Amino acid sequence: MTRVENAPLLQAVRAEDRAHRRHERTGLIGWAAVAVLTAYGLAQVYWALGGSGFPFGADDANPEYSAFEHIGRAQLAPWLAAGFLLSAVVAVLLALPGRHRVPTPVLLGATGLSVAGVLGAIADFRILGNLAYVFMLKFSAINWTVINQVFAVVAVGLMAMSAVTYQRRTTGACVACGRNDSGAGWTSPRSAARWGRRAAYTAVAVPLVYASTRWAWAVGYPLGLSDEMWEEGKEDNLWLFGAALATMGALGSLLTLGLVQRWGEVFPRWIPGLRGRRVPPALAIVPASLVAVMVTTAGIMYIRLHFQGAFDNPAENWGATVPETIWPVWGVALAAATLAYYFRRRGACKRCGRGAGGTAAEPEPRRASNSSMSA
Repeated sequence: MTRVENAPLLQAVRAEDRAHRRHERTGLIGWAAVAVLTAYGLAQVYWALGGSGFPFGADDANPEYSAFEHIGRAQLAPWLAAGFLLSAVVAVLLALPGRHRVPTPVLLGATGLSVAGVLGAIADFRILGNLAYVFMLKFSAINWTVINQVFAVVAVGLMAMSAVTYQRRTTGACVACGRNDSGAGWTSPRSAARWGRRAAYTAVAVPLVYASTRWAWAVGYPLGLSDEMWEEGKEDNLWLFGAALATMGALGSLLTLGLVQRWGEVFPRWIPGLRGRRVPPALAIVPASLVAVMVTTAGIMYIRLHFQGAFDNPAENWGATVPETIWPVWGVALAAATLAYYFRRRGACKRCGRGAGGTAAEPEPRRASNSSMSA
């Protein structure tokens, strides 16, 4: 056989090899979740037995932000140890091949509780705040508590990914792409384009609501602030700093439009060296997913602090804390827009072959300019 005749066979072998490696990586995620959850559970055991360096509760670097502000290491660490070690047991069941006696809804529900517990009670806005400080080259705010928050989020994130793989495996769907033989439905490219567009516009609007209060302060209008708090902030130039952070968030939110517009799939002409090339899906999916998690946890913290009565004079100073309480809407909308982008961009699966006959939905076209309309 000639090299030309061998080409289709070689391509098929390479595609199968890539699919096999991807399947192996999918399995490794489950065992990575087991390892990380077990390691962190054992760390909690160490702290429960009196070890130094406990990062949460009353030992938090900033306990006023913690859901366990008045709970010490001796009371909190044993509960956290039990939670993470039980999560590790669930992760083992998720990673093992085949079905188990434990019903799938129980395993998925336990995973959901673990994720909710970490995002709602352990992680908070400091992860997002530290990311902003990193971009501003201010690294002093990164402390031991924030590092542990990130570690806990990574642990349950891996667990959630393993749960998705388990759910696919036990329902007969492809473990690589999640498709099955029942039809695409809401996950089809055309359907995802419709609901993804609504989600993307929501994810753009919410941070602009928050930013509008900070911009008002920067130009001298104390929107939602008492006179006392307004004067205190002016002395420290706090309102200008807040406006700068809000502007960064607003500009970042505008990038969300790339999830539904053409420049999110093909690099624009004004980017040298990349113009006209297709945007790798991961380049949009990974950062958007991370931001969705961070803004959701930050918003949950503000909601929790409102219920705890942690803010002084909230009726007069609503501008300082109320806009943040709608951040979970931002996070959920951004996650939905990112998921829709994934459904539109994933293409045919190299493992199962599904999706090869699907029709990709076109991203939202750019509006025609006046010059093109008159041409």
